[in-house]
Amino acid sequence: MIDVIVVGGGPTGLMLAAELRLHDVYTVVLEQSAEPSDHSRGRGLHTRSVEIMDQRGLLDRFLAAGDKFSIGAFFGGIHKEWPERLDTAHPYGLTIPQPVTERLLAEHALALGAEIRRGCAVVDVRQDDGGVTVETTDGTFLHARYAVGCDGGRSTVRKRLGIAFPGEPSTIETLLGDMEATDDPATIAAVVTEVRKTQLRFGAIPDTEGHKGVYRFVVPAEGVAEDRSAPTFEQFKQRLRDVAGTDFGVHSPRHLSRIGDATRQAEHYRVGRVLLAGDAAHVHPPTGGQGLNLGIQDAFNLGWKLAAEVHGRAPRGLLDTYHSERHPVGASVLDNTRAQMTLLGTDPGAAALRNLLSRLLDCEEANRYLTGITTAIDVRYDLGEGHELLGRRLRDVELERGRLYERMHRGRGLLLDRTGRLSVTGWADRVDHVVDPGREPDAPAVLLRPDGHVVWVGDDQRELLPRLSKWFGTPTSREP
Repeated sequence: MIDVIVVGGGPTGLMLAAELRLHDVYTVVLEQSAEPSDHSRGRGLHTRSVEIMDQRGLLDRFLAAGDKFSIGAFFGGIHKEWPERLDTAHPYGLTIPQPVTERLLAEHALALGAEIRRGCAVVDVRQDDGGVTVETTDGTFLHARYAVGCDGGRSTVRKRLGIAFPGEPSTIETLLGDMEATDDPATIAAVVTEVRKTQLRFGAIPDTEGHKGVYRFVVPAEGVAEDRSAPTFEQFKQRLRDVAGTDFGVHSPRHLSRIGDATRQAEHYRVGRVLLAGDAAHVHPPTGGQGLNLGIQDAFNLGWKLAAEVHGRAPRGLLDTYHSERHPVGASVLDNTRAQMTLLGTDPGAAALRNLLSRLLDCEEANRYLTGITTAIDVRYDLGEGHELLGRRLRDVELERGRLYERMHRGRGLLLDRTGRLSVTGWADRVDHVVDPGREPDAPAVLLRPDGHVVWVGDDQRELLPRLSKWFGTPTSREP
């Protein structure tokens, strides 16, 4: 029997498959598209996602394929420089097309032994006490111990399970089009600058892969389409003329789509043996570029927990912490995108609010706060009272030999011990013990989960033991 079926081969599903394979979980990804998409919805990785790639040894590949950016509080159309003293060793994001992100993650998952089946659309999901049955369009039935729906905002998995998806429907829509333009870049830039004085949902972004004359045009739709169908090329050109007074001589469209501002979140991220991640669990406007990143971070939280459950060594309730930790994070992203959509409005009130917030963001603390929200480096899981590091991810720190994140490539827990007096005996098959007397972090020792979040801070072995059991299960009687 398959251990885990991942429905959906986008960034979330591929990241999850790789995380599961790090722990020898038999994983099959079912992707309805026969070929990888060449359309880029998400166009970058924020800081926390950059850290995740570093934690798994992938960052060099992503750096080679992307370009760094350091615009800090890119919030509701307000641009500010990156604040100083951010709590990260990677104070930047990466501009990288989504197809490239998917290719790199697919290569990673395949190298670890994941199986990716393309052209496999899922039509039904059923579960019982023994496992999950997934039916595909060709009548094939697959059986697994668990399944995860990473199949987007219109998730079949979520619908078949009957999980409520409350929120608000779209009230406005924006058209996106990748196409060539005849007008010279200076003319296009000048028009965009003028239009954006009053309409921030308009833009022309040069192709990120360097194709000369190719742009992604963004323009407000005339209304909300009832059928959510993509606009025709003629409709797109007309909207450019309506909003900008010119269509820039566009031709040879490569992709046309529309996006709305619908904001919804699944009531439950887990129902029995089936879980949701990425857009299947939450949809929101793309303001701030958080969607792709939120899904990758869902997968990073879920992978090691589900693997422990599959192997029968998960402590009681561990898998349920996926919902209790990630649902509030998703809700927070929905709230900040709602706020950003208000800021992008064209009415005088929205303009006044943008002006006020822009002045506030000249204060470094305010800039750092909003940057922390959009980049997800401020995420802190509620693990109770304690040290200020508790529940937070630990940034990469320099060790006497190498760096912390270099020690996390295998997806195991890690005890970073500055005292040299502690032990992980009984858990050495799941937790690495790194003794390092360096200056960081400002704590005698920290216990990290495989996702890099701190679950214990201290120097007392008696206090450490119950934390090891809580997060990593029963100790083995014999060390490997």
